[in-house]
Amino acid sequence: MNAETANQNVTASEIVETDVVIVGAGPCGLFAVFELGLLDIRAHLVDILPKVGGQCAELYPEKPIYDIPGFPLVTGQGLVDNLVEQIKPFGATFHLNQMIESLQPTGTAEAPRFLVRTDAGTVFDTKTVIVAAGGGSFLPKKPPIPGIEAYEGSSVFYAVRKMEAFRGRDILIVGGGDSALDWTLNLQPIANRVTLMHRRDDFRAAPHSVEQMRALVAGGKMDLAIGQVTGLRGEGAKLEAAICRDTAGGTFEVACNTLLPFFGLTMKLGPIADWGLNLHENLIPADTEKFETNVPGIFAIGDINTYPGKLKLILSGFHEAALAAQKVHRYVYPEKRLTFQYTTSSTSLQKKLGVA
Repeated sequence: MNAETANQNVTASEIVETDVVIVGAGPCGLFAVFELGLLDIRAHLVDILPKVGGQCAELYPEKPIYDIPGFPLVTGQGLVDNLVEQIKPFGATFHLNQMIESLQPTGTAEAPRFLVRTDAGTVFDTKTVIVAAGGGSFLPKKPPIPGIEAYEGSSVFYAVRKMEAFRGRDILIVGGGDSALDWTLNLQPIANRVTLMHRRDDFRAAPHSVEQMRALVAGGKMDLAIGQVTGLRGEGAKLEAAICRDTAGGTFEVACNTLLPFFGLTMKLGPIADWGLNLHENLIPADTEKFETNVPGIFAIGDINTYPGKLKLILSGFHEAALAAQKVHRYVYPEKRLTFQYTTSSTSLQKKLGVA
């Protein structure tokens, strides 16, 4: 497929042109921005999570990490914060709450190019792609509600892309963690009515958020229901009510036209599996010279890749990012000779970092 064919459904003004699209904004993806930036390579990062940091920020932000060189101890969030500070000079653009939906090759093996689309409608025209997706994409866990698929995308949503889309709606939010409470508090001012449902009157969210929620309930500004959703009612993919079961086994309905279930996240390879990569047990084989995959122009770094002797360590991913950046430079600047430089002695690199 050539670039003209691939672009036929998207106007030029809607396409983001860049040198690299990095899939995943965890530690390895963030450090790749640094290595690419030193080589004057522009990067856009896409992550399904609403914040940067990947597993470090989502699963163990306060967990101590002891094997990062130069840090006898650093928390997951502390490492992410330092990486974000380190890449500030390079002005990377983040596209959060989005997942890569499709990838179309539009170039050649010698001069790769890809048209990359996200599920939020963002389209990239990029020369290279670096997959730094950890164990894969964080995908929402779907509740076991019969027939829920018929309402997905019209009345049922597993993430909030744009708050304004929920203005004036009657929203039922299901869950007891931070995501459920945060969106309850954020959407309550713009929704017609918000009901929060949890299977018990005890929440895993931040205590301050729970206090705010209970104050809104006490003031009659929202509803709290204890129970579980067992079915949905509505014609033509338009939700009218959720059928629920209370703790005593009785049934009741909650009138709503929008359902937001927040049941946590699970790790899956997702659409990456359809990119033509030679997969091995849901991992992406890469060479150890430049960490390129079998598709020229697509690289894999961090826990998502595999090769003989692979160690799933953050520091290994940093090493892989550095070598991948060297080959990316050849694709982005094919006529430009790359001279290796050290940040300790190169005044040009120090100027890029703002320290010269």
